[in-house]
Amino acid sequence: MSKEKIQFKTNVVIRFAGDSGDGIQLTGTQFTTSTALAGNDLATYPDYPAEIRAPAGTIAGVSGFQLHFGSDEVHTSGDYSDVLVVMNAAALKANLSHLKKGGIIIANEDGFDEKNLRLAKYPEGENPIRDDSLEEYQVHIVPVTKLTRECLKDTGLGVRDMDRSKNMFVLGLLYYMYNRSMDPTIQFLESKFAKKPEVAEANVKAMKAGYSFADTTEIQHGRFEVKAAPMVKGTYRSIMGNQATAFGLIAASRRANLPIYYATYPITPASDILHELSRHKNFGVVTVQAEDEISAVASAIGASFGGSLAVTASAGPGISLKTEAISLATIYEIPLVVCDIQRAGPSTGLPTKMEQADLMQAIYGRPGEAPLPVVAATSPADCFDAVFEACRIALEFMTPVFFLSDGYLANGAEPWRFPSSSDLKEIRVGFATEADKENGVYHPYKRDERLVRKWARPGTPGLEHRIGGLEKEDVTGNVSYDPDNHETMVKIRQQKVDNIADHIPLQELDSGPEKGELLVIGWGSTYGTIKAALKQLREEGVDVAHAHLRYLNPFPKNLGELIKNYDRILVPEVNNGQLVRLLRDQFLAPAIPYNKIKGQPFAVAEIKNRIWELLNR
Repeated sequence: MSKEKIQFKTNVVIRFAGDSGDGIQLTGTQFTTSTALAGNDLATYPDYPAEIRAPAGTIAGVSGFQLHFGSDEVHTSGDYSDVLVVMNAAALKANLSHLKKGGIIIANEDGFDEKNLRLAKYPEGENPIRDDSLEEYQVHIVPVTKLTRECLKDTGLGVRDMDRSKNMFVLGLLYYMYNRSMDPTIQFLESKFAKKPEVAEANVKAMKAGYSFADTTEIQHGRFEVKAAPMVKGTYRSIMGNQATAFGLIAASRRANLPIYYATYPITPASDILHELSRHKNFGVVTVQAEDEISAVASAIGASFGGSLAVTASAGPGISLKTEAISLATIYEIPLVVCDIQRAGPSTGLPTKMEQADLMQAIYGRPGEAPLPVVAATSPADCFDAVFEACRIALEFMTPVFFLSDGYLANGAEPWRFPSSSDLKEIRVGFATEADKENGVYHPYKRDERLVRKWARPGTPGLEHRIGGLEKEDVTGNVSYDPDNHETMVKIRQQKVDNIADHIPLQELDSGPEKGELLVIGWGSTYGTIKAALKQLREEGVDVAHAHLRYLNPFPKNLGELIKNYDRILVPEVNNGQLVRLLRDQFLAPAIPYNKIKGQPFAVAEIKNRIWELLNR
């Protein structure tokens, strides 16, 4: 293919879709890795089916993976895709609405036979890749399954095993279209199937066949290229949110010079934190898959009492089960990091879809007055910094802390620049010693000027003290039923959390004027969408301010004053309105909710349109 036929693009959105057994997530992940190595900025959105193994060919079983990559800053996985790759009829039906008009469809012809059309519930005699229903798009029909079997017919593999390589055929085709190297995927396959070289060889052969097919047929009449994005100098890797969370926990443990004890029970979308941490025992990481959520958090509390950086994680339903024990850690006043990787609820809800529905649960969801700090991540890579900060607050202020992520961040990926040790904040751990005794007596609830008590490790001579869920007497820690003492302790625990505001950064604007008509306030995974929407608005001549909150309890000290500089506040949330209630309550702010509760993130166009509506009133 001549160089002249290459078309240069600023950014591209590709969506892969097929049965959950078609290797869609692997295909998307490998294309992402190759794209990251090419130097593009990127963002991904894996879209899993809820069923572990829904019937093949049905809408319920469709798995998707969307990748947005570009030669400039990329903040979201894209509203609509430029290219839609579908392995069967159900994948097309479930994902066509995500494709831009005039976009490219690459369809596996073998996934549109009578059986697949029937399972996808197309009307009798209707075949979208053969009739004129897709005339608004550029459709390329490729017999992927047939060609994969043809290229692997001499390998000795059975038909089922050959069909498992058809995702690699598609990957090779896309590598050709977007001028990507196959080398990273070849290395991955040879490493993954080192003990099954025949499987590695088959996958590599299928990928090269897809690449050659695209070259020979000149699919799309040319190739596309997206040049590398300008990035801050450093060493980068593609990272997913749950990986970044695991690395952030390890970094905090090293900075605090404490071992990690991570106890959990598997739940979507938090489980990959356990999987990643279990690979790093060389850093003093202890991972425990407990028999249930309650035993997981209870054992973490025991580990914290023993002097470890204790962490437990779940999604909303599991957090509900952990609530009583988290309340126990609150009255103990010991450090515990609770990672809530939110998903759509209530109850089991939409287990593979994202939502920001647990903010109120994190702040208020315990019996009695049990205030806890809450920290939220804004992007997959930011999970590293946010969970590190959650660990710092937990250890320095002797309190459980909630770290909030969600399914969009957990499974999404973006480039991450490796930090150096000097980039990380110091974490000061205040262990009690024999010198803390007064007249031979240790007072476990004696506090410093921040109202923080010291951490007494078991086995330290002379520091024996009572623990339990009953109210403690101020200073001594003895059990107390005195009503005045109870009120004193409740007020102290609240003030201790409030005092954390003196030790976190002041709130800054992400962009926009310091005063004006409208301020958009967000938290968590809405960051990229809001940032992209406001960037487009500025290009259209409208400058709206944006502030994004990492610290949700306590709020930064200057947040109230910052809010007063604007006539109106718009609060987009993927829930039914939670942060907006907190802002109204604490600051009497003129906050306007903008909510989406569909298990999907906001589109950039949705945020833009809502802002235009407000400004044009």
